[in-house]
Order: sequence, then C-alpha cells, then structure tokens
Amino acid sequence: MRVLNPFGPKIAITKIPKKIINKINKEVDLIVNNKSRSKKNDYSKELVGQVKQEIKLSNKFVNKYILKFIKLNVKKYIKQCTNKNVKKMNLKSFWVVRQYKNEYNPVHFHNGNISGVGYLKIPKNITKGTKRLKTNGTIDFIHGSKSFLSNSLHNHNPKVGDMIIFPNYLMHTAYPFKREGERRSFSFNLDIDKKTFNVFYG
Repeated sequence: MRVLNPFGPKIAITKIPKKIINKINKEVDLIVNNKSRSKKNDYSKELVGQVKQEIKLSNKFVNKYILKFIKLNVKKYIKQCTNKNVKKMNLKSFWVVRQYKNEYNPVHFHNGNISGVGYLKIPKNITKGTKRLKTNGTIDFIHGSKSFLSNSLHNHNPKVGDMIIFPNYLMHTAYPFKREGERRSFSFNLDIDKKTFNVFYG
C-alpha cells in the first residue's frame, strides 16, 4: 500500500487480488444477464453518475468475498495516516459502476467516513485522445484551489486491480472516454468509530 499526501487529505493506493476481481466480475455478469436481477439490483437512482448501469451487490456476496479485504486495507490506511487502530467499521454501501463511451461521473463526494474505488475492467488505450493531457477515462481528486506549492488536483490513470481509499469528503470525478468497451469499477462507503474519525476527540 502506498499512501499519498498530494494536497492535504491522504489517499491510499493498493492492489486487489485477482481472485476477488474475478468473483466480482462473475457476479456482475450474472446479474446483467438476468433481467429480473438486473432490475432488482439497479442502484442508479441513488447515485449521480451519468452512466447507464450502476449495480448494488447483495450484502451476502459482499460479506463473503470482499468485506474482509476492504476492512484490512482501511485499517492499514488509517494506521499509516494517523497511527491509530480502528476499533469499529461498518460498511454502509457497495456498488459497481459500468461506464461506457462518453459516459462520466460528475464532481461529487460520498457519505460515511471512508470511501474507496476499485477497478475491475479497463478498455485498452482508454486515455487515448487528441489532447496532450491524457485524462480520458481517468479519475481526478480535487481539494482546495491551485496556489504556490499547493496542488488542487491529483489525477490517477486506473489499471485493473487498483483500489484507492480516501476520506468521504474528498471531491472526485471520473472523466468520459472515447474508446469502445467497459470501464468497470466498484465503490464503497463505510463508517469507522467516532474516536478515530473525530480529530477533536479528547
């Protein structure tokens, strides 16, 4: 795990095991190919993404295959950033975003205390475009405004297996892209114990 401190809020980047990636992708494909499940698991009304399909996975599936990995890495993240041990964690939500050509996620933030995004599929040459700045299909994290010795943006060009952990209030956006294929990612929000989260706790 690498912990970045580009402008204030710390961001952690780690790798998702292939076994977990394959499990999630298989489950998403089963949902997509079943009309009744696809409708039942539709999560798009709860989110701001300008994409066709956002899917909520069942608590049973998440608890069995993903939750242990998320909690382990959030604990590492908090420990490296604050030198504190998290006492309690509660996963509030977990969903998958299927993003295609010209779709995007506008600037937004999450609820809970800690959020994360993990990448499951990425089209080849997703950043290819006509401009020098290769932002197609990437994610920007935004904090404050640009000033001397202070950046306001941190751009990440996602690769399959990347998982990024960050505080819920950190603004971010996923850019559209021009290539064919699916950019598939998952996101999550969770709460931690108040004593760890509250910086003013006595």
